[in-house]
Amino acid sequence: MSQGPLIIDLDGFSLTSSEKYLLKSRHIGGVIFFSRNFKNINQLLSLVFEIRKIKPDILICVDQEGGRVQRLKNGFSQLPSMKILGDLLDTSSENFIKDCGWLMASELIACDIDFSFAPVLDLDIDKCVVIADRSFSQYPILATRAAKLFIDGMKEAGMGATGKHFPGHGGVVNDSHHMTPRDDRNIENLYEHDLIPFKELAGTLDAIMPAHIIYPEIDQDAVCFSKFWLTQVLRKDLKFDGVIFSDDLSMKGADIAGDYKNKAKSALDAGCDMILVCNNREGVIEVIGFLESYNWTPPLRLSKMNHRNKISWKELACDNRWKSTKAFLATLLTS
Repeated sequence: MSQGPLIIDLDGFSLTSSEKYLLKSRHIGGVIFFSRNFKNINQLLSLVFEIRKIKPDILICVDQEGGRVQRLKNGFSQLPSMKILGDLLDTSSENFIKDCGWLMASELIACDIDFSFAPVLDLDIDKCVVIADRSFSQYPILATRAAKLFIDGMKEAGMGATGKHFPGHGGVVNDSHHMTPRDDRNIENLYEHDLIPFKELAGTLDAIMPAHIIYPEIDQDAVCFSKFWLTQVLRKDLKFDGVIFSDDLSMKGADIAGDYKNKAKSALDAGCDMILVCNNREGVIEVIGFLESYNWTPPLRLSKMNHRNKISWKELACDNRWKSTKAFLATLLTS
């Protein structure tokens, strides 16, 4: 059963009969979990087992950033916002940023989940409501340092890292979940600020997720649908050779590209390796229909996103690093 470019969501705690049928499609290569798919760790393990029984090589992912964006909570460690972690730079607790990346990744891998879409590389503090404290810092050098530590921890656990939202979502006020933001800066401005973390970490990241933002001074297409941004800037200029995931094509920010067929085609033609369609089953079916006649070959770089270690929750609970990181987390979040 071949792996396709489409990542979809699920309705609940276990697979429905229609989802079991859907996952057999050769065009589906991934599943993303949301909070509605999680009740407790045993239930999650059963759901993952159900999925892998149908398609063993499928990529299973989740947004487990920490702070406001942590889909799995009950039984998982409560993770701080990246802003809290960024504030630890230049303190005696700086290496705790790496431990948090390791802990987040280890807990997901213990559930046989391949990766989290993390870390956020956007630069912000209070301009963009959807980013804000999801950012390590508003300063590019500090954000890059903190993200590198977090990524190092993820890799020590055996998980690939995904930087988002290229080339930077922190410079706009509007939320791309609800509209397509426009950023009027030129490319020189971006290279001097927002692009710095992506440029510095291009050789370290395993994947990147572009934003549904238009930079009219640079290109008329939203980044996720732009050959200029993905092929010229990301691949050629920054020499990034990892996976490019689209952001969710159900977001209003993606509607500028048209219906789901056109959104999928535009994203793949621009250079995305995989595309996400969440919370819209009709959209999923439309994209599957389009993919029937689309020539897509799985790139070898997709293997970067399969988790590379095996650990059980029982083993993790006995790990001294896990224990000490959780203890520090408890102190940090109550101080």
